[in-house]
Amino acid sequence: MSWLQRLRIDKFLLVLLMVVLLASLFPCEGIWQTFFEHLTTAAIALLFFMHGAKLSREAIIAGMSHWKLHLVVFLSTFALFPLLGLSMNLLVPGLMTPTVYLGFLYLCALPATVQSAIAFTSAAGGNVAAAICSASASSILGVFLSPLLVGALMHTQGGNTDVLHAIGAIILQLMVPFVIGHLARPLIGKWIDRHRKLINLTDRSSILLVVYTAFSAAVVEGIWHTIDGWSLLTILVMSLVLLTVILIINTYAARWLGFDTADEITIVFCGSKKSLANGIPMANVLFPAAAVGAMVLPLMIFHQVQLMVCAVLAQRYARKTAQQHAAAVTK
Repeated sequence: MSWLQRLRIDKFLLVLLMVVLLASLFPCEGIWQTFFEHLTTAAIALLFFMHGAKLSREAIIAGMSHWKLHLVVFLSTFALFPLLGLSMNLLVPGLMTPTVYLGFLYLCALPATVQSAIAFTSAAGGNVAAAICSASASSILGVFLSPLLVGALMHTQGGNTDVLHAIGAIILQLMVPFVIGHLARPLIGKWIDRHRKLINLTDRSSILLVVYTAFSAAVVEGIWHTIDGWSLLTILVMSLVLLTVILIINTYAARWLGFDTADEITIVFCGSKKSLANGIPMANVLFPAAAVGAMVLPLMIFHQVQLMVCAVLAQRYARKTAQQHAAAVTK
């Protein structure tokens, strides 16, 4: 086992950090900035086309009947997170800069991640069919709800986000490719399923391209004059605090509402995630190019924190479910 595996460090995050370093040292400017912006737009459209093509209607239908579980996950993702994000305003400007705070507000408005939520639910012995349904529904609904939430949250802070323009841009650049990809699944679905590794490589390459373009613009505008070491430490600590609060609330809410252990696992993992894959492209659509880098920094750090913490939590749940199954067999 490598040291990265022992520390639960996501290798893709390390690549992301290398891209941020590359953009900091060699930002694209002038004609190259225009070229990368157009290339980024095309890459984002391809990314969401592939997301639509990968989505299986059968898997979603299989988990749709568990509406109470989905409602809890939905409220955690699109209500509890934003409320906790707003509460962070108490830390501004004493412990948190306004720039970092706005990045956390954006993080809290995002949909749940799909792949890691399902993977952790499966590893922990949770309700995988319900996880597929909840995570997929969150991803789809987030395309519409996240711009509205971003507009509402930023408005409370005196921002001037054009919500209607943002929704129109989201529909054109994200939702239309997504729908086309999903409608094309009967034609290309088998090819997609056979080439999952290639599709995942395309997904991640698109995200890296967006990050490079965004941070290049941010570096030119002086991001590292406003985001210092203290700000990075603040983001790390607040990511841990935010995730801990979410996990505790979701765990006790699931138990108080009478869900069994398998459903509790699904609620905990699906209701605590925020999507890097959706968040970075969406930020590129919602915000000016120079602001994207600062806006996604909390998301990038929170993404790694959630992977590390949930990996440990999944192992504990797996031992618990194994003990329950063993006890059931001996009865």
